[in-house]
Amino acid sequence: MSDRIQEQYERLGISRSIYEYGAKIERELSERFLEIDRIAEFNQLKVIRAMQVHRVSAECFNGSSGYGYNDIGRETLERVYAECFCGEDALVRPQITCGTHALALALMSNLRPGDELLSPVGKPYDTLEEVIGIRPSRGSLAEYGVTYRQVDLLPDGSFDYEQIRKALNDRTKLVTIQRSKGYATRKTLSVARIGELISFIKGIRPDVLCMVDNCYGEFVEEREPLEVGADMIVGSLIKNPGGGLAPAGGYIAGKRECVENAACRLTSPGLGKEVGASLGIMQSFYQGLFLAPTVVAGALKGAVFAANLYERLGFEVIPDGSESRHDIIQAVSFHDPDALIAFCEGIQSAAPVDSYVTPEPWAMPGYDSDVIMAAGAFVQGSSIELSADGPLKPPYAVYFQGGLTWYHAKLGILKSLQKLHERELVNMDLL
Repeated sequence: MSDRIQEQYERLGISRSIYEYGAKIERELSERFLEIDRIAEFNQLKVIRAMQVHRVSAECFNGSSGYGYNDIGRETLERVYAECFCGEDALVRPQITCGTHALALALMSNLRPGDELLSPVGKPYDTLEEVIGIRPSRGSLAEYGVTYRQVDLLPDGSFDYEQIRKALNDRTKLVTIQRSKGYATRKTLSVARIGELISFIKGIRPDVLCMVDNCYGEFVEEREPLEVGADMIVGSLIKNPGGGLAPAGGYIAGKRECVENAACRLTSPGLGKEVGASLGIMQSFYQGLFLAPTVVAGALKGAVFAANLYERLGFEVIPDGSESRHDIIQAVSFHDPDALIAFCEGIQSAAPVDSYVTPEPWAMPGYDSDVIMAAGAFVQGSSIELSADGPLKPPYAVYFQGGLTWYHAKLGILKSLQKLHERELVNMDLL
């Protein structure tokens, strides 16, 4: 049987030497994979219980149009999300276009002119720079009189508690904590570390709102940030919680007042959560959430596999091959633009959709440098599906994530290595 599987890989362009190298790495990861499956089982049961507690029924899959009044499916789904993530309330809408939109909505609805926003974990993800006004942009928080302050992490990646204490002041209204690394080479924050940071901040200013950008982190651990003191968590449905089935959307979960503020900003004051047609996509939202724990597990296995495969070839990887995982993203620093491009070409060539196209760097909106992105996805831009991207600037790191199944993630990683091998960008003596 193994010979027939190898033949399938060879038909997809994977050479025998690379297949055997990958198989060796996979065998050594059996214990890690069992632990990933255990967490997936825990989270699967959590999602099922939430759906049962809130009496999800076939009627919840019916769509609404127009104003969307009395949409039982939408209202029930938001209660399910709140239950899953241990929040008082949740806003889960297809009208939220992406993760950046969800974050902007949470910030702009809970900050007022004269307030200050603090990031105690360094520079936020590139697309938030224009939302905040770090890079001037029309409609930014800065244009509305919201100021911004930032405290960088210490060189070892730990929190600079002394500077955070100094940065907190009477105008600080909201603290934003980015769980994942974005286009940085720092470590992802575990839920435990996020809890420690929030506890420190609340010990100084109990009234300050703590918001966690939870993108790429949902269902990776048993706990979510609301369980360790966060007031809001924010994410995209075309990442982890959509399970690859949600065709659009985003969510905000947490304290009822914070969620209601966001709803009034998304629709209008006085309407809030009462309107917003679901347009016939509720079944995809429910089924995607149901599948999310196992889909995330497959993506995590791919990330761990990639870390070990590339680390042993001498590349810097974050997280490293043995570290615990707190999101689905794997960074590999190549220090070579050609290697970054070759990696992305390999991922694209493994896709079920658009495998025949060649990704090229381009000036994407919201980024300060050309970015190359590889994704042959069923849902445009869905990064819970197999994808890889990176900015064309030092250290020329690629950020790999997703894979609706472990097997697809594995194929993508092997194809990326195949491309590097064919262009003599990897030391074959280490294989």
